Amino acid sequence: MQYSINSFKEKMDKYNFNLKKMYGQNFIIDENTINKIIDSSDIDKDTLVIEIGPGAGSLTYKLSKCAKNVICYEIDTTLKELLMDNLNGCDNVEVIYKDFLKTDVESDIKKYSYKKLYVVANLPYYITTPIIMKFIEDNIDVDKIVVMVQKEVGDRFKAIPNTKDYNSLSVYLNYYFDVKKLLDVSRNVFMPKPNVDSIVIEFKKKDNKYELKDEKLFFDLVRDSFKQKRKTLKNNLKNYDLTKVEEVLKKYNLDLSVRAEQIRIEIFVDIANNI
Repeated sequence: MQYSINSFKEKMDKYNFNLKKMYGQNFIIDENTINKIIDSSDIDKDTLVIEIGPGAGSLTYKLSKCAKNVICYEIDTTLKELLMDNLNGCDNVEVIYKDFLKTDVESDIKKYSYKKLYVVANLPYYITTPIIMKFIEDNIDVDKIVVMVQKEVGDRFKAIPNTKDYNSLSVYLNYYFDVKKLLDVSRNVFMPKPNVDSIVIEFKKKDNKYELKDEKLFFDLVRDSFKQKRKTLKNNLKNYDLTKVEEVLKKYNLDLSVRAEQIRIEIFVDIANNI
């Protein structure tokens, strides 16, 4: 497979394919960037990889050389001929032409044997969060998610307390995963070129999740704490037993005048377990 603007355009013309803005199609065309993503993902021949939105198959082709098997979900059926051409000879790749958010992933992966389940993808910006949430909500036992996302979105995913990007989603994701940035990606490596830069984020399944008495209560607490971000916990948590909330906060030299952005995940866990 050739990685250049001209070769991509030639293939698109050959199969009368037109990029569709409604699907957030920005195809990565830089082989060096793709190699960096692959190298940082730690994929081997024991790994089953799920890719969402393979596009023209530029990342898929490289994944197939490293992984045991690759399952791709592509919503755009007009990509079939182009993908068949670009993935010719990649016998360990299965492309499923469905909306990933409506699929039964557990059923699709049953026929494969593997030791590690990874997600590696250049995600469409407009559905980045719903895709990651699907893995959590459907209880798909994925070991690692490595995704390229819009920099602004990625900054929220990996945000830490006392930063402007730290929010309820940051806490939610950090309950399930260890989150870190792997690399920056320039907007210039895409076709067409988007208006923003991207970053590659790794979500690695926690070996030991925090112990919670009631997960729903924990997530409700976190959501309510960030409900009005500039307000204090005292204002945002009026429907909770503030006396018990304050008792926990005192253990960390804090009080009800703090804002949610100042609270580490382990403090939220402690509050949830004691109210």
